[in-house]
Amino acid sequence: MTSPHPEGVKPARSTAADTSVPRTPDHLFVLKDGDSFAVADTYGDIAGSGDGFFQDDTRLLSSFHLLLEGERPTLLSSDVSRDNVFFTAHLTNRPLPPLGGDSLPQGVVHIERRRLLWDGLLRERITLSNYSTTATRLQVELDYDADFSDTFEVRGERRPQRGEFLAPRVQAASVELSYRGLDGVTRCTRLAFSIEPTAIDERRCHFDLILGGREDIALYVDIGPAASAPARAQFRAAGAAARRSMRTRQRSGARIRTSSRQFQAWLDRSGADLALLTTALPTGPYPYAGIPWFSTPFGRDAIITALQTLWLKPSLARGVLAYLASHQAQETSAFRDAEPGKIMHELRKGEMTAMGELPFGRYYGGVDTTPLFVMLAAAYARRTADRSFIVGLWPSLVAATAWIQRNAFRHDGFLSYARAQASGLANQGWKDSHDAIFHEDGRTPEGPIALVEVQGYAVAALRGMALLAKWLGNDAEAAPYAQAAEAWAERVESRFWQEDMQFYALALDGAGAPCRVYASNAGHLLYTGLPSEARGRAVARRLLASGLESGWGLRTLSSKAIRYNPMSYHNGSVWPHDVALCAAGMARYGERDSTARLTSEMFECASQVGMRLPELFCGFEKAHGEAPVSYPVACLPQAWAAGSVFMLLQGCLGIDINAMHGRIVVAQPVLPSEIDELELRDLRLPQGTADLRLHRRGGTMQAVASRRPGADSLQIDLRL
Repeated sequence: MTSPHPEGVKPARSTAADTSVPRTPDHLFVLKDGDSFAVADTYGDIAGSGDGFFQDDTRLLSSFHLLLEGERPTLLSSDVSRDNVFFTAHLTNRPLPPLGGDSLPQGVVHIERRRLLWDGLLRERITLSNYSTTATRLQVELDYDADFSDTFEVRGERRPQRGEFLAPRVQAASVELSYRGLDGVTRCTRLAFSIEPTAIDERRCHFDLILGGREDIALYVDIGPAASAPARAQFRAAGAAARRSMRTRQRSGARIRTSSRQFQAWLDRSGADLALLTTALPTGPYPYAGIPWFSTPFGRDAIITALQTLWLKPSLARGVLAYLASHQAQETSAFRDAEPGKIMHELRKGEMTAMGELPFGRYYGGVDTTPLFVMLAAAYARRTADRSFIVGLWPSLVAATAWIQRNAFRHDGFLSYARAQASGLANQGWKDSHDAIFHEDGRTPEGPIALVEVQGYAVAALRGMALLAKWLGNDAEAAPYAQAAEAWAERVESRFWQEDMQFYALALDGAGAPCRVYASNAGHLLYTGLPSEARGRAVARRLLASGLESGWGLRTLSSKAIRYNPMSYHNGSVWPHDVALCAAGMARYGERDSTARLTSEMFECASQVGMRLPELFCGFEKAHGEAPVSYPVACLPQAWAAGSVFMLLQGCLGIDINAMHGRIVVAQPVLPSEIDELELRDLRLPQGTADLRLHRRGGTMQAVASRRPGADSLQIDLRL
């Protein structure tokens, strides 16, 4: 997303590097560590559109270009390492002017830009290697700027005023750029160089280097508030520490191995992306939503990512639950859409939220996050039997459930939303764009609005509370929760089901009128298990028809709907996490072949985009021999897109893990057509560890399960 510079922001200087490849997600490369991330193009340059070096929702570096003899070098290749730690770009020279003789031809000087992000610093090593036998003079220039824009400014928000840029501090081998915000906070970017530049000012530094034949030289650059005296030793130590951290994040949980090299590459890339996005917080690991726009804690996104990976890696769910409980609303705020018991939607640390220009500093305007929180807690308890953690979480769960029931009491028995102030989100389900909810004839419904999938989440939350209360020995509390859940489910079946459509309405408006639209939301209802068996199977069939199936997965909205637009954010695009939830819902109703089909479609899409599924892509019909159409400002990577493959596979395998009873069930498993064999190792329960192997021989599925020593009490039930 490109936006004009807000008033008061210095425009970036034009350079030869401005004629770059299109700045779409598939031409950008990402590094992340903690609350810092960097987005740059294939050359390693930062052009200041949607990319940059960000920290705590502020862009600390908005422009960064490497020039050789005043021009951008020729690109050979670039990529990020498999573990997402290093970005490397390989470049070479254009013809160079002579140094006392003939000019040096193109392609004899190799430039390697190797970059990592660690401990709040963007660290780069620029290695120049002369592969000719002739000495050459290299004029190397680094151009830079820092606009200190808030993330929301980068996304296009205009501000009536900004703070002030402070006088730059230029030294022999460093430059410091600073900005004092309206919030009184001074934000600083320091660029430090291992070689003293020939010339340096607040916008550029110039190196006049003599490189002998067959010689190389390395320039180290550190960028960040605390950058100082970069050198080889620091670069190597930071790289080793970053790799150790990434390995630790990836090693926890069960492991999947498949017979397909390409499918395995998708799994490995997805796991690496989840590790990249997961931040170690005091409450435990937490997956930030996505880069560049959502590299921060989101409630809904993190909960769904945790649900996607719970069967393999329950530690992520524990961290998400602990963090969200610690940020649960305690008071009412119309500006923040907060009420006691609600679970946080979004948290930001930038200047605009600190000043109250936007409500997203700690914002609660998500109607589905609170029931999803309770759902996740019940699912986590069932997966782990972690009694002490649930006991500690219980007051937060009770408060969350009380908010759900209070809200429904005010809204005719359904969990509904209407923003309290115009600064909040107009739509507060996962499809939160302003035009995502509408009637069959295109009218925008009056609120409060009750979304169909949210009712399923609420019922699942109440059922989960009944399960937890009984498990904790509170039978008297369990019964009311169970009764409330069944009464709520009956209301949904009565009011949302549209017999002539054989489908559920997208929503009910404030007058109780149904929005009779075929949308993917009903697939989420299947995931919660609310519909009857017959209706669930009917919805599963409709999801693969009714203009929802694109060939690249399910669209968010039917192509027959009046607001359908395959290039829109929510009205006809394809979101991998949405497909995964729908597919998991189909599997719950026995439609495993449909789940396998959607898994294959997602795999084919992933294989077209470097095995990294974006946040979303356009919903155009699949055309033979063509790739899916990119959505231009999709986040990449995105946590719940990366987690989708794991939810899809769980649905295919029909695997259910109940640690409360020490049992693993595998029911009527199928494998996607790309896989003939799958091995699951180190599946851990309190009762012990198990391994599972499935393989297809002809049209027959075979499975073998084994218990590790000491797991004799663990029950494994294979239903083929």
